[in-house]
Amino acid sequence: MSQPTPADLATRVRDGDLRFHELEDHADADVATAARRLLVAEATDADLDPLGEYAFDADAVHGSNIENTLGGVQVPVGVAGPVTVDGGDRSAERYLPLATTEGALVASINRGCSAIEAGGGATARVTKSGMTRAPVFRVAGVAEAEALVAWVRDNEPALAEAAESTTSHGELLDVTPYVVGNNVFLRFRYDTKDAMGMNMATIATREACDAVEAETDASLVALSGNLCSDKKPAAINAVEGRGRSVVADATIPRAVVEDRLRTTPEAVAEINTRKNLVGSAKAGALGFNAHVANAVAAMFLATGQDEAQVVEGANAITTAETTADGDLYVSVSLASLEVGTVGGGTKLPTQQASLEILGVAGGGDPPGSNADALAESIAVCALAGELNLLAALGSRHLSSAHAELGR
Repeated sequence: MSQPTPADLATRVRDGDLRFHELEDHADADVATAARRLLVAEATDADLDPLGEYAFDADAVHGSNIENTLGGVQVPVGVAGPVTVDGGDRSAERYLPLATTEGALVASINRGCSAIEAGGGATARVTKSGMTRAPVFRVAGVAEAEALVAWVRDNEPALAEAAESTTSHGELLDVTPYVVGNNVFLRFRYDTKDAMGMNMATIATREACDAVEAETDASLVALSGNLCSDKKPAAINAVEGRGRSVVADATIPRAVVEDRLRTTPEAVAEINTRKNLVGSAKAGALGFNAHVANAVAAMFLATGQDEAQVVEGANAITTAETTADGDLYVSVSLASLEVGTVGGGTKLPTQQASLEILGVAGGGDPPGSNADALAESIAVCALAGELNLLAALGSRHLSSAHAELGR
């Protein structure tokens, strides 16, 4: 039987012979995607031809990355750098791929990279790693809650065995109980190697919850009790971390600050204190930084990360001070950067290309090292962005740069 055309499939949907979401069952994904564009364009009177220009295999992404596919959206990708990153597993000169539609962003980060490189590069380290999932259980009262907590502490090996039976890569690191009245939250934390690991942690935790219910009087209410905390601003992630906690720093010689950034170490340090620390505290912010979300979001889009997790990824603190020698020390600490180099959107061809620019595509050797290196690169990118914005404020060039590049 010959392959139906997009017009054939669209006609069948209009006639009620075929459901919109069943198009892939009757044709390959490219044809089904084209049929869906025809139907939506007809219903909305929109020109959807630009969405039909995409570089991925529609069969590969349908179901695993997206449903009811219309096509693809193109976001310009720029590059900042090179900047030397002294990382925990490897040191290298890296170019930083950034996907954004915000004019001046790549130029801003590139200028920061230039100043960092002139000072000898940046250092970055992952200080803690672990993806979390925190189910909530119902118990009869406080006494039963205390009994459940005691059972969990005595049976972590059994919970690890249950959880790890679902994955060949994940490893349960610990389980932390939290009690609120007759609610018990168990915050499971996993080493997920080079995967971001949210799906891995969820499936593994479901198996562990079965063991809890089989051996105690607790009843699982929800596999996620929001103490994880995924894709929401949360102090627990700022304190305990989630995904990878990563820190980057650099010392910029006074001459570089004055010649390249047109300001002084003292001005940058004062602006950081009054803006990023005092101003953020007064605002009740969780992150104490200038615009870390810009760097995180642009690198997330370029490398195929879950863009909603920019919420946690931008949970960062920037510090700046003048050294005893009169130079500028700057750092940025990202508490909960959730990234991976395998799975999810990382397997799409354009995102793979960006990971290859960074030298971190696929699984690392040892496992987890590629995702660590990606986290370090994002932290250095954020550091460069913070340095440049603080300097632009110090030299009062912020508005002129946006007027020139951002309009």
